[in-house]
Amino acid sequence: MTDEAVTTVTGKKENMKRGIYILPNLVTAASLFAGFYSMVSTLNGNYGSAAVWIFISAVCDGLDGKVARLTGTTSKFGVEFDSLADLVAFGVTPALLMYSWALKPFGRLGWLAAFLFLVCGALRLARFNVQVDTVESKRFVGLPIPAAASMVASTVLLFTHFGWPSSYKKFAIIAMIYLLAFLMVSNFRYYSFKDPALFKRQPFGFLLLGVVLLIVVAAEPVAMTFAVLLLYVLSGLIDFIVTWPRRRRLEKAVHKRRKALSREGDSQP
Repeated sequence: MTDEAVTTVTGKKENMKRGIYILPNLVTAASLFAGFYSMVSTLNGNYGSAAVWIFISAVCDGLDGKVARLTGTTSKFGVEFDSLADLVAFGVTPALLMYSWALKPFGRLGWLAAFLFLVCGALRLARFNVQVDTVESKRFVGLPIPAAASMVASTVLLFTHFGWPSSYKKFAIIAMIYLLAFLMVSNFRYYSFKDPALFKRQPFGFLLLGVVLLIVVAAEPVAMTFAVLLLYVLSGLIDFIVTWPRRRRLEKAVHKRRKALSREGDSQP
């Protein structure tokens, strides 16, 4: 090992000896706990409770980063811990829930669907960690894994709430799992809700719209939560289809510009 490598390793050890930030990592641990307890509920056959705990984990996951930024306690350790917690809470947990609740009758096709959801979630997290400093902060590339897990949880709650029979859970559920897995590793763009403009002054009508939305959600929370999440899941695909003509025109213009520049370069002596 070179002297530089020894210095780097020693520096990392010294940083760890100085300690870690408790508050944001405690919130991340709460998210991990909620995901683990959801698995316990799944193994006990309490699928509705398992779905609720996934939502609790999603809330904690949304808070840990904000707490770290507000208190100035962001760290590399916290980023890695959060990523590992997300894989458990939003990858392993919903995959186990879906398999136990709806996919088991499909046999090999069922557990392969659950595993595909898990591995695509892991790939989604790995890609996000690699691209976090190079992509637009307002948009996610691919469906975020917490949104995919929340979609799974809302589906379970929807069936439980309306008391739909298990015969309704057949091919629609397995198709949804494959779709969610595909969307997580796709290049579709999803709004991240990190736009600073959201926290600036907005027209008065936006407040009225927000109040109406809250009333509608409160009137039928299970169905409306499912509808909102479904709309978000499909928003990336819809945006891709709507913006396709404009992107094609832009690609053609860039291609023509490159050809023109290439001809100019060839014509010069």
